[in-house]
Amino acid sequence: MWLFLWVIFSLGMLMPGKLSLKLQYEGDQVLHIVPETFQQVQLLQHLCNSLLLDLWKPLLPEDIGAGEDLHVRVPAPLVQEVKDSLDQYLISYSVLIPDVQELVDQSMPKERSSPRQVPEGYSYTKYHPMEEIYQWMTEIQNSNSELVTQHYLGNTVENRPMYYLQISQPSDKTKKIIWMDCGIHAREWIAPAFCQWFVKEILQNYKSDPKISRFLQNLDLYILPVLNIDGYIYSWEKDRLWRKNRSPYMNGTCYGTDLNRNFNSSWGSVGVSYNCSSIIFCGSGPESEPETKAVAQLIEKKKTDILCYLTIHSYEQYILIPYGYTTEPASNSEELMYVAEKAAAALMEKYGTSYEVGSTSLILYSNSGSSRDWAHMIGIPFSYTFELRDKGTHGFVLPPDQIQPTCEETMLAVITIIDYVDHKYFPGGAVMLSSSSLGLSLYLSIVLTWAVS
Repeated sequence: MWLFLWVIFSLGMLMPGKLSLKLQYEGDQVLHIVPETFQQVQLLQHLCNSLLLDLWKPLLPEDIGAGEDLHVRVPAPLVQEVKDSLDQYLISYSVLIPDVQELVDQSMPKERSSPRQVPEGYSYTKYHPMEEIYQWMTEIQNSNSELVTQHYLGNTVENRPMYYLQISQPSDKTKKIIWMDCGIHAREWIAPAFCQWFVKEILQNYKSDPKISRFLQNLDLYILPVLNIDGYIYSWEKDRLWRKNRSPYMNGTCYGTDLNRNFNSSWGSVGVSYNCSSIIFCGSGPESEPETKAVAQLIEKKKTDILCYLTIHSYEQYILIPYGYTTEPASNSEELMYVAEKAAAALMEKYGTSYEVGSTSLILYSNSGSSRDWAHMIGIPFSYTFELRDKGTHGFVLPPDQIQPTCEETMLAVITIIDYVDHKYFPGGAVMLSSSSLGLSLYLSIVLTWAVS
């Protein structure tokens, strides 16, 4: 009865200034548990399945393991029942988040940006709704037309346009590409915040920073600030903890595909669900979702020029390399690890934040259909997932005062990766010559040497 009343209350809470109903998390708690025995693991799996608890880490009950951290959101009416069960079976726990709704309220901006605030007065230390991000993209292009172009990518399930920004210094040479996307999971607001920060930093510093100045001679940057636009808007307007896109399934009785389980990389084989109500529902087939298809078509078209694929998520502080669907190492795993460790070391220098580095299947959990794995499988040599701050203190609801330090340290890591790629493929600093132009260059050099002698 209490659970029923809580659900009605949660769905029926009218938010100030809104005409739509918004899911509330008042009194919900996130618990941190580390099971010590197999029996405790079994009990926790039973609790999560029977009470439909919201697992934040890991995402699936079957991935709960002895000695492994578990983060779970418990609805307010069930908090005491869950704690009593844990006490009964001598399972220790701590409260990570005592009231989820308090954190949610803190993360919402007090006021919206006006058109005049973009881009000079645009705040990069608060979270922005999609309408402001759309406007920011347009203004960034208009204010930096010598470097930035906005390109149409496709449309979402709900028919919203998807755009990416291309940062490119004018050149008559064909350059290589670094791809970055953010916001594939709607609730991970720090990810789009970082994509915006990244663009801002590049544009502010490309003339004065020697690393940025150098790699922009050779590399174009493609940035997709929000991949999952429908889901992101839904997380602002209806459910802050929404993860998936908004595809309707089962005649509209359930919604959403996890877009990071929907790419054609061993699709549907491990770490997914075929239940459309699950947060890791993989869709009806590989690239079944328009958002996934739009990204995949562009990447396929450009894949011979793309040297690095970066996808930004939260949380848990990882830099992840392929693969998630198998424990077999990637062909260049040693180099991928070397570069990731360099990036993690650069990140740590700023604020002492520690990131773990490794393949998803070995240090996190197994999953299939991820964009990172797919990018590497089609031949993009460097492919990484970033899981940004924090370690669970705030989880998916990272407060706005964490945006700047998170972005500052992440910027150092990303620049480290791009700089490595730049030096590897353009060791002389200039755009790499093709084999034919290199042959012509050598021929002319020999002819000129012979003529002089």
